[in-house]
Amino acid sequence: MDVNASGAWAIGVDVGGTKIEAAQVDATGKIGRMIRRPTEARGGPKAVKTNILSVIKDLLQDAGSPPSGVGIGMAGQIDPKDGSVHFAPNLGWRDEPFQEELARALSLPVFVTNDVRAATWGEWKYGAGQGCEDLLCLFVGTGIGGGAISGGRLLSGCSNSAGEFGHITISQEGRLCQCGNRGCLEALAGGRAIAEQAQEAARMDPSEAAVLLQMSEGQMEKITAQVVAQACRAGDPLACRLMEGVGESLSAGVASLVNALNPCRCLLGGGVIGGTPDLVRRVDEGVRKRALPPATKTLQILPAQLGDLAGVVGSASLAMTRFK
Repeated sequence: MDVNASGAWAIGVDVGGTKIEAAQVDATGKIGRMIRRPTEARGGPKAVKTNILSVIKDLLQDAGSPPSGVGIGMAGQIDPKDGSVHFAPNLGWRDEPFQEELARALSLPVFVTNDVRAATWGEWKYGAGQGCEDLLCLFVGTGIGGGAISGGRLLSGCSNSAGEFGHITISQEGRLCQCGNRGCLEALAGGRAIAEQAQEAARMDPSEAAVLLQMSEGQMEKITAQVVAQACRAGDPLACRLMEGVGESLSAGVASLVNALNPCRCLLGGGVIGGTPDLVRRVDEGVRKRALPPATKTLQILPAQLGDLAGVVGSASLAMTRFK
């Protein structure tokens, strides 16, 4: 074990729809041994829970001291009282008593939280949010989620659902979102939405989408947000127009959040931001045009620093904080 075994440490787990990432993390945010395995969501809750338990047990084997606990971040709605999973769309879970089951199986304290909120905590403690007491994080991947630190406290909300920033309404008549609403930020600027808009454009006019089709082996269903970003970097007009729309939607959404929460810093992360780093600059410019001047007077809009590790580090840190 490479982390500081003489001090506090915990296991952090980030459960996604396709993979489970888990690591030993110490109180300084340093990562020791790390394991990545397929989630195998098709096997149902029992199979996923078995895989998570197996990963954690593997990380416990070479540890020189017992961990403070286990922190787990999941994309979904978590009951704040008992850590049960109300709904995890990527896994197809509904009302799964996950936290208590895992704690019994491990004989260790376990804390289950929303994955993006865990990532926000990780960026605040060890990433681009260090030293900032009022912080907003927006992670733009397949979907869009986020979290907020206000007065040095992670916001959870009345029913533990704070941070669903992807579902603020940007356009009342906009695209249909998976949540059932129209014009959500996620439906306009998330990775899934970017791919859908590009595929629709290719169906309407294949000649205009020639570059995108060439990059996706001529198969429309293989046009992804990553392909669009790559084509935009190469100067393709259609891809650049799509990404310009993404920048406009993100600017509108972040401006609303900045007006509402008045953060000192806004961190942008996730795969879409990583694939098009210039979006940070575009959003910065757009927010300063749209938001109220007092809200942007000292505002910094910065890229997140921890990348894919934010969820693992944040989950472990939350466990250490909870189980001191």
